[in-house]
Amino acid sequence: MYSYRGAYLNALGELIETGMNFTTRYLWTLPMFHCNGWCFTWGVTAVGGTHICLRKVEPGRIWQLLDQEDVTHYNGAPTVQIGVVNHPAAHRLERPVTVTVAGAPPSPTLLTRLKDLNFRPVHVYGLTETYGPHTVCEWHPEWDTLPADERARLAARQGQGYLNFDLVRIVDSEMNDIRQDAETLGEVVMRGNNVMKGYFDQPDATTEAFRGGWFHSGDIGVWHPDGYIELRDRKKDIIISGGENISTIEVEQAVARHPAVLECAVVAVPDEKWGERPKAFVTLKPGAQATEPEIIEFCRQHIAHFKCPAAVEFGELPKTSTGKIQKFILRDREWSGRAKRIN
Repeated sequence: MYSYRGAYLNALGELIETGMNFTTRYLWTLPMFHCNGWCFTWGVTAVGGTHICLRKVEPGRIWQLLDQEDVTHYNGAPTVQIGVVNHPAAHRLERPVTVTVAGAPPSPTLLTRLKDLNFRPVHVYGLTETYGPHTVCEWHPEWDTLPADERARLAARQGQGYLNFDLVRIVDSEMNDIRQDAETLGEVVMRGNNVMKGYFDQPDATTEAFRGGWFHSGDIGVWHPDGYIELRDRKKDIIISGGENISTIEVEQAVARHPAVLECAVVAVPDEKWGERPKAFVTLKPGAQATEPEIIEFCRQHIAHFKCPAAVEFGELPKTSTGKIQKFILRDREWSGRAKRIN
């Protein structure tokens, strides 16, 4: 359940963090039905900007409008951005276009590609329960002098609360702040006017979500010394292999670095010895080729061997209407397949 005040504050937050004004020409690649278009429906209108609408996400059409309509801003999940930057029509823009990325943690590879094409990525994070984006990875000028890989790694973090929102915390099971050491894991919690009033007609679920006076996101992350947070996984997605926690996000980012990979998803699959192991589901770029051993060996060069995929499957990934990859479909298929084999 949203409040007028929460939606109003979120709309203002989007304007501030993405730098919109009356000259803004906003391209609607994000569905308006999703968190009210992250409240950009009201934000763009409030500053007298121009709405440029799409009926569906088509990368070729997006490039056509970017060139013809003087687009200044657009938003979307990483899978939308992947389709845009890898389309045959992709080219370096003559003027920068601000693109807000959220819905899933973007890989450093994707952020680097966006910047190469003269997009200005604004990495934000939030949930439906927070009216859309709640934190932003605000750029620091001193990062400009760092190597490209390091800049992309820093930009892939989720950052901290918007200017007009409360700062988020990462806490342990007792609601104590975890150490800001970039290693200790905890759950992201938030509160403030831009957090929902509750779940409609679900008092028990609302009470559970707000235990301790903060909204519990269900996202697991680390807290960096500079105050920025970085997601590691959803509680339900983290892989426990032989007693070790494996972040599916970390594995996905390693797979995404392979030059033949368009996009990927990693889920836990059953393993007789270790209990669970990572499996990567990969969509290759058009015309590109790669094998399962090749992807696995590539990952072994970038992350600890025990974190590397035990298997790789190639094909299209299931997605929601907003472009988010539906990991639960992949996970349920793997585990239900195991149950059938046991029976």
